[in-house]
Amino acid sequence: MLLIGVLTFVFHANGQTSGTQTFYVSHRYLKIPVKNGAPKRNVELWLNNEKVRWFDVELADSVYDWIAYLDIEKWKGQSLKLSISTPDRNSHGFNSFEQVDLQDDNAVYTEKERGQIHFSPKRGWLNDPNGLVFFKGQYHLFFQHNPYGTSWGNMHWGHAVSSDLIHWKELGEALYPDESGVMFSGGAVVDTKNSSGLGNNNLMAPMVLFYTAAEQSWKQGLAYSLDGKEFKKLPNHILEKISTGNRDPKVIWHGPSARWVLTLYVEEEHGQHSMHLFTSKDMKTWEFASKVYGGKGNDRYLFECPEFFELAVDDNPKQKKWILTGANSQYAIGSFDGKKFTPEAERLFSQYGRDYYAAQTFSNEPLGRRIEIGWWRTHTNQGATAFNQSMSIPMELKLKTTEKGIRLFREPVAELQNLRKDKLHIGQISLKAGKLNQLQHFSGDVAELKLLITPKSARNIQINVRGLVMNYNVATEEMVVDNVRAIVPLRDGKLVLRLFVDRTGLELFAQNGEIYMPINYNFDHNNLQYGISVSNGQAVLDQADLYTLKSIWSD
Repeated sequence: MLLIGVLTFVFHANGQTSGTQTFYVSHRYLKIPVKNGAPKRNVELWLNNEKVRWFDVELADSVYDWIAYLDIEKWKGQSLKLSISTPDRNSHGFNSFEQVDLQDDNAVYTEKERGQIHFSPKRGWLNDPNGLVFFKGQYHLFFQHNPYGTSWGNMHWGHAVSSDLIHWKELGEALYPDESGVMFSGGAVVDTKNSSGLGNNNLMAPMVLFYTAAEQSWKQGLAYSLDGKEFKKLPNHILEKISTGNRDPKVIWHGPSARWVLTLYVEEEHGQHSMHLFTSKDMKTWEFASKVYGGKGNDRYLFECPEFFELAVDDNPKQKKWILTGANSQYAIGSFDGKKFTPEAERLFSQYGRDYYAAQTFSNEPLGRRIEIGWWRTHTNQGATAFNQSMSIPMELKLKTTEKGIRLFREPVAELQNLRKDKLHIGQISLKAGKLNQLQHFSGDVAELKLLITPKSARNIQINVRGLVMNYNVATEEMVVDNVRAIVPLRDGKLVLRLFVDRTGLELFAQNGEIYMPINYNFDHNNLQYGISVSNGQAVLDQADLYTLKSIWSD
């Protein structure tokens, strides 16, 4: 139903006009028509004299590209005032607002630009993963979300859940902007012993979210939930502002000291990047413990989005090391005594791709794994589309010993094997220059490739993925994909490659996860072919297992 109420206009000194309309809430959602690229207008919802929702939106006056949905169910049976900034009183913006009980999801997840094995939002913009946690039998993925546009802004915490890390169901917004700021990144934990006292009658373990109230107060906030669906913010912030831009609180439990540890990015004077560590027994009152310095200015070592966790080395539970990372995945390995992190190796690289950022790992993972998902800056804002950006596939992190020391490895989670559909197995084959393409009988829009190659005398090995060429220089051990470069050292004379191919790019895992290269790339929809070739000499394709993959949205 269309909104019904008295429409009035207020003229401001700057020449702008605000239109207001009061309406009775009778349905769950307010439909908001969006036209990508249109002038942004400020929209506010008021309950009596309290502003309860506000955001900027590229509002369509007539023809729209897509519909955003604002959940207004909590005010059913009450009257809300809708205010929109308009250039003039002839704007038709109000005419398109409508109340409905259901979202129109008919075309969602079928768009040709939509990744089929990577999480992306139903609608709107996505960036950093937030609050990755396992709670009450489900994996929870929160994320930076603009529900009302396909570009950055209006930061909320979006929310999706999964039982298998692969198939995700989006639930709606978990955290909305409030008077202290928009909702920037942070983490989540399960308070299993109810040390916070936020559980139901001190009996039920709550899920606890930590976020930054940004752009206004720059304070750190806490929200909690008993069911993983409804979230309540504490009225008082848990950490005061240290500097403008301090952000992204990530919390872990440190068993030996029986305390919670919060890691916070803080930009200090002269552009000095640092990670501040705090400790607490109840999550509400925090004491400063120590700090670790990163780079300065454009040197983004230990910049934003901290991750801090412990891993066994070579799967040996008696030998463990701590890892501290920033948003670009550069990391340090060292020791931690409950207050101070002491680096033993710094400025290490764990990924060599393009536009992989702000990765976070799950807390309370039921199998004890350290599972990571990162923001993958895919090129998905195509014209009239309703969504933008993606997440990586989930990966398991491990520490392994190499000739250069202990290093971080990534491996796709085992659950991804459940997406395999059709398989082509190729046994040992000699590869020579000019020889027939040995992958010619395989094609697929979305695919997984496992290749074991012995380069022998070949100078270059080229793998053609739907028109995107991956070139491996045997002499220099350099892999080049769409001008992105990484050294991939041969191991026992072998090259081990595993690729996950989607419509919006590929993720390459080389040498059993020693090298990770995510490459955002929009493939030609008409090219589904794959190939492998060598130049100058010969190589051996020891084995190839090629799979087409099911869509994560098909179920």
